[in-house]
Amino acid sequence: MNPFLTTHGPDHLRKPLPVALLLSVILITSYLTATKGIVAALAVLVLPLVAMYVGALFINPRIGIITILIFNFFVLGIGRYIPMTWGLLMDGIMVLMYLSLFFKAFKIKVPWSRASSQLTLLVSVWFGYAVLQIVNPEAVSVAAWFYAMRGLALYQWLFVPLVFILFNKHKDLHLFFIIWGVLSFMATLKGMQQLIFGVDKWEQAWLDAGGDVTHILFGKLRIFSFYSDAGQFGASQGHTGVVFGILALFAKNRKFQVFCGLVAMAGLLGMMISGTRGAIAVPAMGGVMFILVRKHMPSIIMGVLMGIGIFVFFKYTTIGNDNDQIRRMRTAFDPNDASLEMRRINQEKLRGYLATRPLGGGIGSTGNWGKRFSPNTFLANTATDSWFVAVWADTGIVGLYLHLFILFFILVTGAYNVMYKIRDVWLKGQITALVCGMAGIMLASYGNGVFGQFPTCILMYTGMVFMFIAPKLDRKILEEKGLLENEEHIEKKALAA
Repeated sequence: MNPFLTTHGPDHLRKPLPVALLLSVILITSYLTATKGIVAALAVLVLPLVAMYVGALFINPRIGIITILIFNFFVLGIGRYIPMTWGLLMDGIMVLMYLSLFFKAFKIKVPWSRASSQLTLLVSVWFGYAVLQIVNPEAVSVAAWFYAMRGLALYQWLFVPLVFILFNKHKDLHLFFIIWGVLSFMATLKGMQQLIFGVDKWEQAWLDAGGDVTHILFGKLRIFSFYSDAGQFGASQGHTGVVFGILALFAKNRKFQVFCGLVAMAGLLGMMISGTRGAIAVPAMGGVMFILVRKHMPSIIMGVLMGIGIFVFFKYTTIGNDNDQIRRMRTAFDPNDASLEMRRINQEKLRGYLATRPLGGGIGSTGNWGKRFSPNTFLANTATDSWFVAVWADTGIVGLYLHLFILFFILVTGAYNVMYKIRDVWLKGQITALVCGMAGIMLASYGNGVFGQFPTCILMYTGMVFMFIAPKLDRKILEEKGLLENEEHIEKKALAA
């Protein structure tokens, strides 16, 4: 065919309709830039991409899981650059995935049964308790309940079944670790940039608006990377250090082992530069949990000696005190630390206030949501400084006991599967890493409110699902290797004999 007789892309501009559409986009974008600012103009340009993404998500809702795993690392930090309630975007993506599955059910059989699990039941019970909190007679703000309930229970309730249904293969677990490792490594690089070169103008504006109160101590910056704050950055990077350190021990693939080792070191470095003292609880408890589930005497001896060495280093020496990060970490081992004493005082105040309020003061009554929606109340003006203390204040002793029961049930189930059910060595190592990481985050959440924040919460919820489906994955791996058939054959011969 003569190429001069065919129609190519630029040739469409000879027609009036494409030219009119192009001019309209240019004029609208120019008008919005002049009147509303660059953000509004960018929104017009982004709309076609959003439409394409939504279409792709409805075709393959698994895209939504991957999007959430990636975006949850940036969802709070990006607000420093583009002011917007980005957390609602996470809600929207999850709802779109459910809508996609709903419409797919008209044509194909959606495997809802994959979400039939004790874990789904537990998160549903917790979500139900959170919903009932809306009628708590002590609650003073429905708006505060709506915003705070999302991180406390809604995301867990929405996301866990989606992972069961859409992201449940062994290769998905590997992809999960790749995404986690790459983005955590990037977070440490960003943190090092802040440490060495300082913050950019948007981050400085955030500090000037009040962030400096908790992020500049004695003239030194606590590193927060692109996370919400230094506390979350430190705990999350400690979590990464534990998980990927254990993965490096078990990995068979040399390249992946090196990758895990680098990510683990970057994670621990990020934890140190964050200046978050409570974050050291993550590798400490993660190490203890690793010793328990391994049931291997040399590992137990080595772990105990290493733990004693770290404790002695921070508690009884002054080595490295010229380093700001080490010096601040060392204060975590000082029982007379002023910050620790203030936390004890606040907890005593809360104990007296909550003694006659078994259901708590209502979700959203503490922390930032309390200060925003009920600024003149006792709970809003009493610092919790802890995830579990905040749960106690918001939902009462009943809610705290329920929450702890659910978390320990999940942790014990994961540990039991590692110790007695999983036989494939590599899968055992992967689930061991998740179990130890969860144990570390649980302990760190007593000192800081890290459990329900991004990215830790999404990483934890995904890990929980794999802890529960690990026995099924193990069986499938053994079947693919032909080991299960050999075992069944040996068992039949033994019974026949």
